Amino acid sequence: MTLKKIPYLIAIDGPAGSGKGTIAKLISKKLNLNYLDSGAIYRVIALGATINNISSGEVTKLISLVGSINMKFEGEDVLLDNKVITDKIRTSEISKFSSEIAVHSKLRDEILSLQRSFYHGNGLVAEGRDMTTVVFPNADLKVYLDASPYERAERRYKQLISKGNSVNIQDLTSEIEARDKRDKQRKASPLKIADDAKVLNTDDLTIGQTVDKILAFII
Repeated sequence: MTLKKIPYLIAIDGPAGSGKGTIAKLISKKLNLNYLDSGAIYRVIALGATINNISSGEVTKLISLVGSINMKFEGEDVLLDNKVITDKIRTSEISKFSSEIAVHSKLRDEILSLQRSFYHGNGLVAEGRDMTTVVFPNADLKVYLDASPYERAERRYKQLISKGNSVNIQDLTSEIEARDKRDKQRKASPLKIADDAKVLNTDDLTIGQTVDKILAFII
């Protein structure tokens, strides 16, 4: 399809497990746009903090860490100090830690320029928690993807089981609900629906149907 303009910017927000990452990647490939997984940035910082024994509340050390580590995104791979850590940042522990450090406004400010640097060339599909409200408030298209906590837990359950992990869907549901609460109630860039965002509930939608609905918003 032909975009209305070049560069074109699509910002997608939504809670954990709503399918933002999968959908944003597919759309970026279909439209030949760059892709930003903003949550991965926090996950890399969380892993780096864990390695360096920095707690989630030590904001000054976390900010210093951002300046000292070498973070790269190459295709499907995420690298920390030239080591592939793609799978390591997707554990439940790192997910929880990244949510805890994301509440710090000074840390969020520190990585703002890094997030915005992905917008170049033909444009960008950016997904996260505050893409539509803070990082890219002037995006050409804003989308809020949603799904029920149980649906999101079930998707995560299937994903983890397929990788050989032993998990409990009730525990995953509780973790997702706790993360939703942290994301929506934090003072720094809380998760919320932008006034001009298109809202999509994906409970009864396939991945393909969700992609098609978002592409239809561009027409």
